[in-house]
Amino acid sequence: MDRHTIPLGRILGIPIGLDYSWFLIFILLTWTMAVGYYPAEFKNWPTTQYWVVGAATAIMLFVSVLLHELGHSVVAMHYKIPVRSITLFIFGGISLIGAEPPNAAAGFWIAIAGPVVSFVLAVLLSLTQPFFAGVAPLLALFKYLVYINVAIGLFNLIPGFPLDGGGVLRAIVWSINHNMRRATLIAANVGRFIAYLFIFFGVWQIFGGNFINGMWIAFIGWFLESAARGQVQQLALHDMLAGRKVSQAMNRQYAAIPADTTLQHLVDDHILGSGRRSFVVKRGDDVIGLLTLHHIKDVPRSEWPVMTTAQAMIPIEQTKRVRPDEELWTALEEMDRDGVNQLPVMVDGQIQGMLSREDIISYLRTLREFGA
Repeated sequence: MDRHTIPLGRILGIPIGLDYSWFLIFILLTWTMAVGYYPAEFKNWPTTQYWVVGAATAIMLFVSVLLHELGHSVVAMHYKIPVRSITLFIFGGISLIGAEPPNAAAGFWIAIAGPVVSFVLAVLLSLTQPFFAGVAPLLALFKYLVYINVAIGLFNLIPGFPLDGGGVLRAIVWSINHNMRRATLIAANVGRFIAYLFIFFGVWQIFGGNFINGMWIAFIGWFLESAARGQVQQLALHDMLAGRKVSQAMNRQYAAIPADTTLQHLVDDHILGSGRRSFVVKRGDDVIGLLTLHHIKDVPRSEWPVMTTAQAMIPIEQTKRVRPDEELWTALEEMDRDGVNQLPVMVDGQIQGMLSREDIISYLRTLREFGA
């Protein structure tokens, strides 16, 4: 979870978070339901009731989205693929799955699981409606949730990345051509084409006088296009790094500090003096841990004069590390999966250097300059 996400807890061991943008869509949905949809469909309710049911609808919509994303996550874990987190945000939700599916069949079932959950929810909610026939607010809520879950399932089946239908399309193409990269590129480009259609239709709606709906449709198209373009760029990045080793990008000049150095001394003489952001902590000739600027900032300033680097560091046994002969792309995936910005490069317990995201970016810049 990043600093823009509010942690809500864990389900099946998966961290669940709420992006701050969720509050915007919660307010907009509540307002839309309370002053538009429910007054038009259900007459003569008290004003307060419209707002209460509208807020409940917005909350239950995101419960439905959460269950949709859990569908993806449960199937991914069935295939031994780690799920880093699920985040609810302005456009719904996203499951951060930690690796690509092992084969086309796994990719298909992971992608289709979300829409299947939405359709099953719609059926179950529809079957429960007779039990609430005499309770108008609950009946109204369940009717809308049936509609919205069908809409979520159908929308996500649009065949283009990053939507679930794009994952299904990729799996089908992958099963035919046996090339995941090519299948991903096809699905991502189909996704970009569909996104441009959304943008065009949204702009057309705006000029036709339907400003609010047109703006949202165009905004959704922009989001889909950005996500699909990001997938294409990731493929290009993978191609550039394919076959490259950590040793080609790592920085062999690393900062090593004694274990008894105080954090105040480290900040004053090393960080402010040189601008370094990560340090290897040594006791004698032995590497015992890694300390980053992020870890130092977690310590109250009042404790800097007395706390040592050995007390604030991450012990080397708990630190992810890479070998010089490891694939550079694999190392970058490990950084993304673990949410870190640098990894120590070690062989047989001896440190050889550090690999950071900045090192990889600098190496990519060099590759581009030489046309590699």
